[in-house]
Amino acid sequence: MGVTVSLDYYDVADYKYIGSDKVSAIGLGTYGIRSYDKAFEALVYAVLHGINLIDTAEMYDAGRAEELVGRVVKEVGRDYVFITTKMLPSRLENVDSVVKAAQESLRRLGVSYVDLFLIHWPNERLSIAQQVRNFEVIAERGFARYIGVSNFDLAQLRIALESTRRHEIVVDQVHYSLASRHYVEKELLPFCIQNKVVIQAYTPLERGSVALNPVVKAVASKYGKTPIQVALNYLISYKNVVAVPKSERVEHVQEILGAMGWRLNREDVEYLRRHA
Repeated sequence: MGVTVSLDYYDVADYKYIGSDKVSAIGLGTYGIRSYDKAFEALVYAVLHGINLIDTAEMYDAGRAEELVGRVVKEVGRDYVFITTKMLPSRLENVDSVVKAAQESLRRLGVSYVDLFLIHWPNERLSIAQQVRNFEVIAERGFARYIGVSNFDLAQLRIALESTRRHEIVVDQVHYSLASRHYVEKELLPFCIQNKVVIQAYTPLERGSVALNPVVKAVASKYGKTPIQVALNYLISYKNVVAVPKSERVEHVQEILGAMGWRLNREDVEYLRRHA
């Protein structure tokens, strides 16, 4: 049984630490892009205005999303983007397969390394320990500065943390939003904070549906912010949480940027946690 997340975990920082790297508390995702030209413009705008984390994966549009991130990096400069990408679990069967998949991702991204490489979800044919050990070659070969996991529950994450030889698991990327928070806040997040693992929250806006919640709307009105901004601010008000919404419009990026630079007070974080 976990320890329910509490306001002891309240955090006002607009930057979080992944390993020793400082990243923006809100990054941007690249899943389900419809217009790559608009997405390119939006991502470049985001980086130029302070968002330095971009998340992608080899499975997103069969690698095309990685190619997009590569275009953005070429435009703004490698040092300005903390690149996260993810590997399909089928690649984890052996070290050679992991190496080949990593090299293909790097080729699509046009870089010699990524900052963070994640196992996209657990491979059910392998033990957690074996797949993590196979995956660790990515850090050993210098293809990634950090490694982590995605869609690992608490039990799986525990094993993953115990299975590495030299390189720590620094991130667990999971579905986490105001509308889908109970498991993360009750079980996963307290454990991650205690073990210095960052939660990257994907689908944090539930494709915009969190903005329709009347409780979120009421809190947004109180602060003079939009419901989207409140929903994101709620997540980053917790230690070790980075929200990763997807956007392919500059106007939406501007709204997302407005979720930083201020903070819900502790009482309103608690109110949303109990009532939203």
